[in-house]
Amino acid sequence: MLLLDEYKRRTAALKYAISETAGTLNLAALRQEAEELETKTAAPGFWENPSESQKILQKIKQNRDKVSRIEKLQARLEDVETLIVLAQEEGDESLASEIEEELDKLEKETEEQRLAAMLTGEYDKNNAILSIHAGAGGTEAQDWAQMLFRMYTRWAERRGYAYKVLDYLEGDEAGIKSAEVLIEGENAFGYLKSEMGVHRLVRISPFDASGRRHTSFAAVEVIPEIDDTASITIRDEDLIIDTYRSSGAGGQHVNKTESAIRITHIPTGIVVACQNERSQHQNREVAMRTLMSKLIEIKEREKLERIEDIKGEQKQIEWGSQIRSYVFMPYTLVKDNRTGYEEGNVYAVMDGEIDGFINAYLKAAANGTLQRK
Repeated sequence: MLLLDEYKRRTAALKYAISETAGTLNLAALRQEAEELETKTAAPGFWENPSESQKILQKIKQNRDKVSRIEKLQARLEDVETLIVLAQEEGDESLASEIEEELDKLEKETEEQRLAAMLTGEYDKNNAILSIHAGAGGTEAQDWAQMLFRMYTRWAERRGYAYKVLDYLEGDEAGIKSAEVLIEGENAFGYLKSEMGVHRLVRISPFDASGRRHTSFAAVEVIPEIDDTASITIRDEDLIIDTYRSSGAGGQHVNKTESAIRITHIPTGIVVACQNERSQHQNREVAMRTLMSKLIEIKEREKLERIEDIKGEQKQIEWGSQIRSYVFMPYTLVKDNRTGYEEGNVYAVMDGEIDGFINAYLKAAANGTLQRK
């Protein structure tokens, strides 16, 4: 019966955590907002503005999903409590494995919802534009940049997020010099803002015939995708727009026409590019949207009270100031310098299992214990 007493303790802790998360989300307000928005969908002329209509429908779905996730956790917890009472009344500990398995799942899912509820930054709910740039070191660094590209796209797939490659510049011999990816899904930016910074790789280089150990760096930048309703003016005379032939993974149209677009914003020096849409017009639209997001990010970051909402931890991206190290040799370890969180299975991490690092960052940020290195 001691085992059942432990289960009761765990269910009590879960009940408190779920209740606390429900309070943070304010389920009543979410329900009310969804109902008010649904009333709008029945109004005459609702579909006259398809873009605005889709935003309203998306907001309704997001609110309903948040409420549903918490309600399902509460219902499952009640089922487990009933199972525990049944096992206790009948003195049947054969149900222990079933109770244990469900409690493990509930604890994991409750923690995920608790962390998601922490994402209250102005842009946390937005899609994310993630850029990867190889550091100095030629082929070795470019291969490392490609490994990170795969890690993040695999992470997106694991979470059920969609992603679109906006730009992809192949390396001279292997890997990539840079890549830009739009990751689409609720809270994509809120989660990925933790990845902003320099990532360090230590391994025996497959490109070194002598089998020596190499250290390589790649920089990751993450900004929220901001829609075109945001108020910022970009003057035509401030732009240099170049067209070029697409290259890399992008479909059958790649390399057939000069449809790729590169836009340079002269006042800031920001360069954005897009090559993977079907036409030059579409590539230009996506590139302009990316430029808009980056300019708004700068504008908002200058308001110092919003800096944490925009990019999380702000630090200069320069070699030697890495946020995380990935060691393949002489041992395997991935360690985050800001939180101290580490994983021994580097191969699983490179296959997209980075939620542990993201969760540790969100907890440390919420608790004010991030190490500023």
